[in-house]
Amino acid sequence: MSQHPIKQLIEQADEAINQEDFDTLLAMYTEDALLVIKPGVYAIGKVQIREAFQRIATYFEHTLVVKQVEMEILETGDTALVLAKTLVTSGNHPAMERKATYVFRREAGGTWLCAIDNSYGHDLLEGKA
Repeated sequence: MSQHPIKQLIEQADEAINQEDFDTLLAMYTEDALLVIKPGVYAIGKVQIREAFQRIATYFEHTLVVKQVEMEILETGDTALVLAKTLVTSGNHPAMERKATYVFRREAGGTWLCAIDNSYGHDLLEGKA
């Protein structure tokens, strides 16, 4: 069985993050995409997302490594929800495992693009009543 195109896209995105290849990375997002930088802080649109990833790379002293270790893709029509177990490592911080959620939208030409990138998943609900 062939690999789902979204899984391939996410693997390419991880590699682009790891290599700080932000042009390649941004091509995988919708124009109006939302990136959760941290709970309560979001980047919206490609300009803000690029700036966020540049700041993230600096924060991790250019040693950030992101890898999806497990993924489930739920697809209906032109929308897909991705549930992922994500491992985040760097040279200057302890390794973190996150349960990420991503939303992808299939464009008119059939290409999947990320509309919502939430590496924090349900952790966004922590502390809310």
